[in-house]
Amino acid sequence: MKTSDFVYDLPERLIAQTPLERRDASRLLVLDRNTGETEHRHFFDLPEYLRPGDCLVMNDSRVIPARLIGARPTGGAVELVLLRDLGEGRWECLARPGKKLRPGSAVIFGGGELTGQVVDVIEGGNRVVQFQYEGIFLEVLERLGQMPLPPYIKEQLADPERYQTVYSVHPGSAAAPTAGLHFTPELLEKIRAMGVLERFVTLHVGLGTFRPVKAEDIEDHEMHSEFCTVPEETAQTVNRVKAEGGRIIAVGTTSCRTLESFTGEDGVLKAGSRWTNIFIYPGYQFRCIDGLITNFHLPGSTLMMLVSAFAGREHILNAYQEAIAREYRFFSFGDASLLI
Repeated sequence: MKTSDFVYDLPERLIAQTPLERRDASRLLVLDRNTGETEHRHFFDLPEYLRPGDCLVMNDSRVIPARLIGARPTGGAVELVLLRDLGEGRWECLARPGKKLRPGSAVIFGGGELTGQVVDVIEGGNRVVQFQYEGIFLEVLERLGQMPLPPYIKEQLADPERYQTVYSVHPGSAAAPTAGLHFTPELLEKIRAMGVLERFVTLHVGLGTFRPVKAEDIEDHEMHSEFCTVPEETAQTVNRVKAEGGRIIAVGTTSCRTLESFTGEDGVLKAGSRWTNIFIYPGYQFRCIDGLITNFHLPGSTLMMLVSAFAGREHILNAYQEAIAREYRFFSFGDASLLI
């Protein structure tokens, strides 16, 4: 299949720049993945589509303020975005200006509270930076860092917590698992009261999620890797729910990719932690999930390919055209869809 098979025209005005005041007031496009029929609701209507015995699986990763603005000792401005923790104070970083940051280059942040040295240039042009600091690195980041919002969001975020899910726990993501941004504590409580279970996985989202597919044939695209974990409690619950006829509904493509990465051909989900570069596109046979809650994705992206694999390319493209006609809000701070 061609990357162009997953492209659609989106008016720029429909790219949401800020979150809604109320998280669950976003719109919800419900797509029957078997028939292609759609309904247009709001996210607070989600409980109407859930059944006792279902299980929602959510990604509890927390976004770190991974964007650092600093300078070289000569005074030239520097921007780093932390992508991957390599251990012992070393991080893989997206660096600007890349040409100025050769191995051996020093960088300074917060008047010297945080310093670093470029120790390597790796494939793709990213830099490996060795940081020096006093205390706890994440606390230093909280003081000096900024939220690394996607490139299509041009406005500043007034409240950084709006780029976190209400259930985020484990710091490590460079971008939010945005399907979960629509949940409120009250909505989750209502869902629990119905007899719907909720369990968690952790996938630390990298900026590779926004990397465009440049290959003409999608099979030639090299998928980025992300670190993920399935706890034992989640694996046991998911396997029990499936055995009892309940549905596994992934909240977000990150939860979906994690569950599918850890589920064998026998349909059994196993606990564990590892890197995954699973690339899901049409033709993929899903082993674990029965439903997917997700936002609207960039044209020609790997995530468009994933939702097309789950609900059918024609169904997805038709649903997206409906959403555009009805002026849904798109991407990270936009509206949601339920594919079921």
